Amino acid sequence: MRAPKPIVLAAFISLAALAAQAQTVYKWVDKDGKVHFGDTPPTDRDATAQRVPGGGASTEEQLPYATQMAAKSSPVVVYTSNDCGELCTKGLELLTKRGVPFTEKNAEKNPDDARALKELAGSFQVPVMTVGSTTVKGFSEERWQSALDGAGYAKTRLPGQPGPKTQ
Repeated sequence: MRAPKPIVLAAFISLAALAAQAQTVYKWVDKDGKVHFGDTPPTDRDATAQRVPGGGASTEEQLPYATQMAAKSSPVVVYTSNDCGELCTKGLELLTKRGVPFTEKNAEKNPDDARALKELAGSFQVPVMTVGSTTVKGFSEERWQSALDGAGYAKTRLPGQPGPKTQ
């Protein structure tokens, strides 16, 4: 049996690489807070889709091990509203800067999230962040950093680490 010609082998490898790159996977959260993955973006115009880096590789596989462990034992949830303003923006920026995966729940859009916020914080004042069983009302960089440090999250996002979005 003859060995494959280098040109044929190179062409085959190139086609395989193109096929792998062409695979696009989208992740989005529906109005009920359920996470979906698919090869086409959502048809619901209220849902925000993001492309998952690496085709079919999950975002979790691309996170540092310590972040994966912190996210499993102390998931982060942030309650916001449509007009939350600068405090919510600063809180979400802090999470993104640290590379913390989080779930954002808009208490103004979803009645179930509003009820959960009321039970958790006693009012509808946002932002409120939960890190596992720890609840931090309002945005205070020091208190948010402390809660994240206590759960074992990294202080900064690693180079090449995908930016976190809704889990």
